[in-house]
Amino acid sequence: MLVLMPDAQIEDDAVVERGVLGAEIEVALHRELVADRIPAERWRGADALIVYYGVPIDRALIERMEGCRIVVRAGVGYDQIDIAACGARGIPVCNVPDYGTTEVADHAIALMLGLARGVVSYHTQLIADPVDGWSYLGAPCVRRLRGCRFGVVGLGRIGTAAARRAAAHDMVVSFYDPYLPDGAELGLGFERVGSLEALLAQSDVVSLHCPMSAETAKLIDASALAAMKPDALLINTARGGLIDIGALEAALRAGRIGGAGIDVLPAEPPDPAHPLIQALQRREPWIEGRLLLTPHAAWFSEAGRHDLRRKSAETARDYLHQQKLRNCVNREHLPQS
Repeated sequence: MLVLMPDAQIEDDAVVERGVLGAEIEVALHRELVADRIPAERWRGADALIVYYGVPIDRALIERMEGCRIVVRAGVGYDQIDIAACGARGIPVCNVPDYGTTEVADHAIALMLGLARGVVSYHTQLIADPVDGWSYLGAPCVRRLRGCRFGVVGLGRIGTAAARRAAAHDMVVSFYDPYLPDGAELGLGFERVGSLEALLAQSDVVSLHCPMSAETAKLIDASALAAMKPDALLINTARGGLIDIGALEAALRAGRIGGAGIDVLPAEPPDPAHPLIQALQRREPWIEGRLLLTPHAAWFSEAGRHDLRRKSAETARDYLHQQKLRNCVNREHLPQS
């Protein structure tokens, strides 16, 4: 049997994956970002795929995957995979939703604290001038968090973990999640809000934890940003496409929101010519201390990365050997039999 890794984001020769899969399963390791750079026989002969985010698994490519029995997404989001087309071919698609849950939740809170407690601003001003920079007045987003409202968009695993951490900071937690069953808020003790607009209007911090889909693309657009409090903080550790970056740049420039902590962007790495990136690099006054940017790193820790690799390989192995499915995201598209 053959497991194809077409866009592996690992440095070694799939040591973890090979250890899990065993000697009877061959691993074809590639680090390509273009499907056609991988030999056609690899696509035809693969029994399973373990994919990251570099190669879109679209309908045309799926037609070439003649022997494929399962696609495993090494990560949480799967918007680059045509799950319906996979289902039509009888190919289950599974993800790994729990490898970096606590890391991403920690990172969301870290971005919030970096802005609300001015950590990065103070550090930057002291590097520039340790004498004249010795002042508490150089961080524009500083405020008391106790009693502030932490609004969560999407109360899944990571959203819940972030909400619990915000509650530990004595914040009031609200959430909007139309897919969560009625009564879930009672077990969690958080306040449920009936619409995104209402959540945005009342929250002092808005943290995004929803998947990327046609429904959520540019969920936070100009009108959503206008609905937020003028000093609110926006945190995104989910998917870059959830925010209209042009609208965010305009809202920050006009002072319509207080600040933003962003780990994910629609294009990664970003275009250096984008006005938001240029303003950040030039440290223009309107953006200084009001935007924290990290390089899609919220998920990362060595322990989390090891979990991701191990669990991805386990999912492929268990299905190839035992037809055991875990975390299947396209069951509704698979043949009912």
